[in-house]
Amino acid sequence: MVVTGAGIVTALGIGWRTNADGFREGRTAFRPVTLFDVSRQRTKIAAEVDLPDSLPVTQLDPKTLRRIDRASRMLLLASHEAWTQSGWQGNASIPIVLGTTSGGMALGEEYLRQALISPRDQRHQPSRIANYQAQRQALDVCDAFGFCGPITIIANACASGSNAIGHAWELVRHHRAERVLTGGFDALCQLTFAGFDSLQALSPEPCRPFDAARTGLSLGEGAAVLTVESLESAHARGAEILGEIIGYGAATDTHHLTQPHPQGDAALATMTAACEMAGITPRDVNYVNAHGTATPQNDSTEAAAINRWAGERAATLPVSSTKASIGHLLGAAGAVEAVVSLMTLSGQWLPPECALKTIDPACNFPIVTKSTDARVDVVLSNSFGFGGANATLAFRRWK
Repeated sequence: MVVTGAGIVTALGIGWRTNADGFREGRTAFRPVTLFDVSRQRTKIAAEVDLPDSLPVTQLDPKTLRRIDRASRMLLLASHEAWTQSGWQGNASIPIVLGTTSGGMALGEEYLRQALISPRDQRHQPSRIANYQAQRQALDVCDAFGFCGPITIIANACASGSNAIGHAWELVRHHRAERVLTGGFDALCQLTFAGFDSLQALSPEPCRPFDAARTGLSLGEGAAVLTVESLESAHARGAEILGEIIGYGAATDTHHLTQPHPQGDAALATMTAACEMAGITPRDVNYVNAHGTATPQNDSTEAAAINRWAGERAATLPVSSTKASIGHLLGAAGAVEAVVSLMTLSGQWLPPECALKTIDPACNFPIVTKSTDARVDVVLSNSFGFGGANATLAFRRWK
C-alpha cells in the first residue's frame, strides 16, 4: 500500500514544507497556554497551533464554517493538503479512518460552562451537543470534499493515530477498499490538560525525551492525514508516491492502567510484528521515530523494548522523539509521526532532539541530537498509550 498525499498541522506551522523544515532543524514550539486558564495548574506551557483566519475553499457552506470547532479546523487543513496532493476526486465511497482521544471535547466544555453559569440559557447548546459527537469532524471532511463512505473513529489512547493508519492499511491490503483517507487529530482542551497535570505527568519546562533528568511530558495539538491506496490505483492515475506502508503491529500491555511493563513486552511485540509483516529485520531499519513522551517510566520502558528488539543493531540505530519539538499530540501523535517518517524518507535526513542534555544510560542506541543527513530507506514509528495500547508502523522509501 502506498501514500499519495500527506497533510500536517502542528505548532511548528501549517503544511508539509514548514513542518519538515522545523523538524529537520529540531525547532521547539512550546509557549504559555492562551486557549484556557491554567493559573491553577502546575504546568503553564504547551505547543499551541496558530490557526489561520480562514480555511481553504471547499464545499462547506458559510454557516458550517462558522460552526466548526478548533479540532475540525486543524483536521480540515491537514485533509485539504493531503486531498489536493493526492489528486483524488469527490463523489466516491471512500472510507475514512481517524484516531483521536478528545475529539470535540472543547464543545463539551463550552456546553458545561454555559450550563453552570446560566442553566436556562439554551442558545447554541443544541448545536454543541450535536457537534460534540465523535464522528462530527470526520463528517465535516466528507462534506468538505464531497465524498462518502464508512467512517471509523478509533479512540485508543496515544496509539489512536497509528491504529487508524494500521486499520486503513489492513482495509487496502485485504482488498476491502481501494483508497482510504486516514490519520488523527486532537485539539488542546482544559479537561485533558488539567487531567494530565493532576497526574503530575506534565513537565513545567519543555519535555526532553530520553534525557536522564527528564521531568515529564509536554502537551501539543495538531492533525495529520494520509491518502493511502493500492499501488494499482496510484499507478492508474499516474500519482506521485510519497512512500510505502509495509508493516503494522499492535499489542496490549495489561500490566497497569497508566504504567507500562518495565521490560516493554507489548512494545517489543508491536515492533516485532511490524517487522515480520514487512519482511524486514532490525538491520534493515535506518531510523526509529520513538514514542518518547519524556515521562520517566515510558522512556525507560521503550528503551528496554528497543534494546531487546534491536539486539546488536541498537548500538548504531538512530532514534529520536519528535515530541521534543511539538509535544505529545495524544490521539494525533501517531498520525503526525507517520508524516514525519515520510518526511525523513523523502528528504533523507533525521529529526534531532536539540534540547536533550544527558542521554539516559538505559538507551543502548544513539539519540539524534543535531540535524543529520542520512540514507533512510526504512523507518519504524512507535506509539504507546495509557491502558496498554501499543502500535508500530513500518514505512519504506519509494524508489
